[in-house]
Amino acid sequence: MDLNVIQGSEAQYPAADINIVIDVIRAFTVSHVAFLRGAREIFLVNTVEEAFQLKDRNASYLLAGEVAGLPIAGFDLDNSPYTFSQADIANKTLVQKTTNGVKATLLALNANTTLVTGLSNAKKTALHVRQIATHMPQCRVNIIASHATDDDDLACAEYIADLMLDQHVITLAGVQSRIRTSRPAEKFFDLQQPAFNEKDMAFCTQEVNCDFVMQVDKNLALPRIIKRMTHSNHS
Repeated sequence: MDLNVIQGSEAQYPAADINIVIDVIRAFTVSHVAFLRGAREIFLVNTVEEAFQLKDRNASYLLAGEVAGLPIAGFDLDNSPYTFSQADIANKTLVQKTTNGVKATLLALNANTTLVTGLSNAKKTALHVRQIATHMPQCRVNIIASHATDDDDLACAEYIADLMLDQHVITLAGVQSRIRTSRPAEKFFDLQQPAFNEKDMAFCTQEVNCDFVMQVDKNLALPRIIKRMTHSNHS
């Protein structure tokens, strides 16, 4: 495998067979919670306007996301995994707009396979890609930390690379500590910023055992995240 760890969401990424896009705090932790709670699919949009246009055409869709980390007026849900853990979203179609994770994913659609994850599904994603790569002698993989300069997504990216290469150098506990002490996490522990719920950090730093990865389906007019079931004991 040819692994390339990249930070940022401002430019299209190098050609690869597989792109893994990471947003720990909080977009793809939210997506993972949504699927664990039975969401059907998650459409990805770059702008608030696109989200509202989709809702106008499909009244049952639920809009979710943030601008500068804060809830968007008129959206059904924010970007909080804790909120999603309490929401009735079974069999619902969601529309997600976020500052980093969604933006990075929409720039990462040039690979044959594009996957998204936070820490909660990182191990499952890494082992799934490692299994795919065993059938591809020259598999090129971009592991994309969507926060350009912060350590939360980078820690997760390095953890995924470690798992894919079977190196056993980076520990889950170490990654969890780096996420909790990263700059994006600070506001969740700041009592002067009540818009950010400390409960979100428990979701962003846990590893969840599940039977699926989150893959971007590019076959429709808009890209959407769907559950891809994994069946191997090793993925």
